[in-house]
Amino acid sequence: MAFIKNIFDRNFLEYASYVIKDRAIPDLEDGLKPVQRRILHSLFEMDDGKYHKVATVSGHCAKYHPHGEQSINPALVVLANKELFIDKQGNFGNIMTGDDAAAPRYIECRVTPLAKDIFYNPKLTSWAESYDGRNKEPLLFPAKIPVVLILGVEGIAVGMSTKILPHNAIEVLEAEIACLTGKKFELYPDFPTGGYVDVSLYEGGNGKVLVRAKLDTSDPKRILITELPFGSTTESIINSIDNAARNGRIKILGINDFTTDKVEIEIKLARGVYAQETVDALFAFTECEQSISINLLVIKNGLPAVMTVNEIIKYHAKQLVKILTRELELEKKELLDKLHLRTLERIFIEERIYKAIEKMKTVKGVHDAVISGFKPFAKEVGPRKITDDDVEHLLRIPIRRISLYDINKARDEMDQINARIKEINSHLKNIVAYSVTYLKSIIAKIKNNEEYGRGARKTVVGEFDKVIAKEVVKRDVDLKYDSKSGYLGTNVSGAKIAEVSPFDRILAIRRNGMYSVMDLCDKTFVGADAWHIEAADKEVLAKTVFTVIYKEKETGFPYIKRCIIEGWIINKDYFLVPDGAEVLHIETRPKFTFTLHYKPKSRLKVLTENFKAQDYNVRGLKAGGIRLSNKEVEKVISGK
Repeated sequence: MAFIKNIFDRNFLEYASYVIKDRAIPDLEDGLKPVQRRILHSLFEMDDGKYHKVATVSGHCAKYHPHGEQSINPALVVLANKELFIDKQGNFGNIMTGDDAAAPRYIECRVTPLAKDIFYNPKLTSWAESYDGRNKEPLLFPAKIPVVLILGVEGIAVGMSTKILPHNAIEVLEAEIACLTGKKFELYPDFPTGGYVDVSLYEGGNGKVLVRAKLDTSDPKRILITELPFGSTTESIINSIDNAARNGRIKILGINDFTTDKVEIEIKLARGVYAQETVDALFAFTECEQSISINLLVIKNGLPAVMTVNEIIKYHAKQLVKILTRELELEKKELLDKLHLRTLERIFIEERIYKAIEKMKTVKGVHDAVISGFKPFAKEVGPRKITDDDVEHLLRIPIRRISLYDINKARDEMDQINARIKEINSHLKNIVAYSVTYLKSIIAKIKNNEEYGRGARKTVVGEFDKVIAKEVVKRDVDLKYDSKSGYLGTNVSGAKIAEVSPFDRILAIRRNGMYSVMDLCDKTFVGADAWHIEAADKEVLAKTVFTVIYKEKETGFPYIKRCIIEGWIINKDYFLVPDGAEVLHIETRPKFTFTLHYKPKSRLKVLTENFKAQDYNVRGLKAGGIRLSNKEVEKVISGK
């Protein structure tokens, strides 16, 4: 049994780790989930400047992604609709209406130059074997910008989840520039659907935001929805409005959807209802306003980590400097290698060193002749040694190239190489300035290229109060109570107690001191002895002092109890007074007088006595009452 448990525990941990790291949570370094990384890798391998069928790309990607095309196709569509790294052609669905993309065999895509610039550098990429061991795939791309903030992502793993909101690409890059130059920056979400966002509780990407649709109320008899809140589609928002209308939350005549490339939903209002007074109801009862909780969880150095937006910007600013430094150093090394070979070629041909090998009859003799031929020119060759590979390269130069060798052209090429090396050295000395220049070039590409549709900010950042539904709805429902039958509700033929809303809960206190809070309903039994009934508004009740005057069961002595009803469980019974006690009077006024009438007895001369309720302290709900007298009370009469 212990053996099986150990196997189960180990397998579960391996599964959980796999789902967290290799399925659901993006990596901080390149901002991609594994399936997205494999899709881009496939597009890089297939790239020939032409469009490829999505079905073909999915088939190619399947040799890297072990979960099949059913998971690849939707991931590719979502990534393409971000309009940054994949150039799409055909029907990729509509993020506004929620319409699905066409079948993969009908739509096409290719990788964008921006994606190549940001991700693609095979020489700096770490590689690993694919799941079947037949191919190599990138562990992580050396991404030059914080992609995880630009794309946004949502994922559910084992025991953890992530929800990162998308940000404007240009603003992210400008924030990175500010970080590199030591300036302050603020970064807030930007959604492709536009609308409004309240970021007062954003907390660096780990709090929540309030999103709203953009409403046009210029016509008092209709409302136009022109931009959607993040997470909604025209279909879902229309359904929410229909439901609110059916439930009596808003009064409308109809809804028309004229959405094409831009959102346009028309809400026609009922007679006597106007646009301005309906706006709050739309925010309260429909998807026109939503609260979104967020959690910025990423994989950092192989482990899940919760970070803030500013921390990610700072991390990527340092990463950009490292990547650009590695790129420049790699290019410099390659140029130095090229310059070394061009120098050897020039001397080999100009000084006719190749003539010395004509007399040699062995391979070693040929090799030694070449090495010896360069000794007089050691100063020109420089400190770098001539290797066996260098000799082999020189010996492979064809006679035709030697006979047509252009000295001036060779010297010009070497001058260009030296100039570029000098330029690289300058960049390495001023790597931060070079990094800023690089980011500005990416910003210019995004601004100047119509393919990258996320240029200008679409969502307006503001601050607005969340509309509370129960505050918007009108209290126009009659609450009635029939003291004879003991029934309470909206569909009862009794006396009107109050006007309430469908969101209200009702507090009912019975004559035996028992009370309960219940949801508003058509008809419910509370008993024929209800003493006090009102809407159970927590804010109101927290300021309301209940004064309960009751008499003890055995002695009939009068007691007073002053308390506040603060918390409750729906439909649970609570007691204000001891079991068996009889409630004589309940009052909610903070100050009042009352008169106790005692039961007549021999030797009892004083039959009435006056009291002030405010003279007694407010105590807890579970506390006992304070005895008012040692006389048996008959009734209580309340005064001013």
